[in-house]
Amino acid sequence: MTHPFLDLAPLSAARFAAIEDRVARLLSTEQDVVITQGEALLPLEGCIRGAAGSGTTALNVITGPYGQTFGNWLRDCGATVIDLAVPFHTAVTAAQVREAFAEHPEIDFVSLVHAEAATGNTNPVAEIGAVVREHGALFMLDAVASVGAEPLLPDAWGVDLCVIGAQKAMGGPAGVSAVSVSSRAWARMAANPRAPRRSYLSLLDWKERWIDGGRTALLHAPAQLEMLALEACVERIEAEGLAAVMTRHATAAAATRAGVVALGGGLEPYVYEAREAAPVATTLRTPAGVDAAELVARALAADPVLPMVAGGGALAGEMIRVNHYGPDATRGAVHACVAALGAALAESGRAVDLEAGRGAVTEVWAAA
Repeated sequence: MTHPFLDLAPLSAARFAAIEDRVARLLSTEQDVVITQGEALLPLEGCIRGAAGSGTTALNVITGPYGQTFGNWLRDCGATVIDLAVPFHTAVTAAQVREAFAEHPEIDFVSLVHAEAATGNTNPVAEIGAVVREHGALFMLDAVASVGAEPLLPDAWGVDLCVIGAQKAMGGPAGVSAVSVSSRAWARMAANPRAPRRSYLSLLDWKERWIDGGRTALLHAPAQLEMLALEACVERIEAEGLAAVMTRHATAAAATRAGVVALGGGLEPYVYEAREAAPVATTLRTPAGVDAAELVARALAADPVLPMVAGGGALAGEMIRVNHYGPDATRGAVHACVAALGAALAESGRAVDLEAGRGAVTEVWAAA
């Protein structure tokens, strides 16, 4: 008996290359695009280990937990790391990056997260990219959460290594990712004696054995399900229109923010400025005396599939994250989350206005 998910023919090199080309069009990039067979931490680590070494001075921007991870990898590669950390309730600015270059002109590598789903902020990559270009540094961007949710233009912004994943706004699985690589980045990796080779982390293997060979022979057997899912994600975005997909995410973020503010009860946006808030997730700060994990558990008791979680680590007691990305970037999902949070706050003795919350969500969506 055949099964559509089990009896799959091997994916051909031509099909693999065609999916890469569609991802490149999604990113409006002329750079090489390599699809990697794993969650996006795979190409992110591969980028750092390929491009950084003992002679590297890296500016590592920290606006959330992934920036901290990048710093650890960079140090492990022997790089000198200058951390630029900003409070998680805000975004980094181009002026702060410019100041870091002024203090450390030897910086030749910059790592940045575009949208931080974990903390709910998004960074002004276009402006930061202009500063990085002025100084000639290599620019690596984690765009896993932002792709499909907000503008992402690696070529126009001077991004040398742009990593994306399918599991957020693209609405796909976590098991496949991709990276666009500039000619400068390829040259940096080729000149790095410690860059991984003959390794699952090696981007150079893909350059030398796949791209330079005309993309006719794959390095290994790709995961068919994940590749086909990635192709389907891109097809769905193409059908809806990238601009419409981004508008839907921006509207979900604005509606969640407005609904929570109108709801009251002491819950407030964690990211202070709306312009610095990511379109994929809205983070919320709980009022004093209200534990975020307990409030989320109460909200999920009636509807366990709502896209919300308590913050991670030290933020678990004070932060709630409403994930409105991919299939959850809808008015229905936002309405349900705001209503559930309002009911949970009311159960904990807080005065809330459920009608005002619902009305604010409806108003934002109608305006969009």
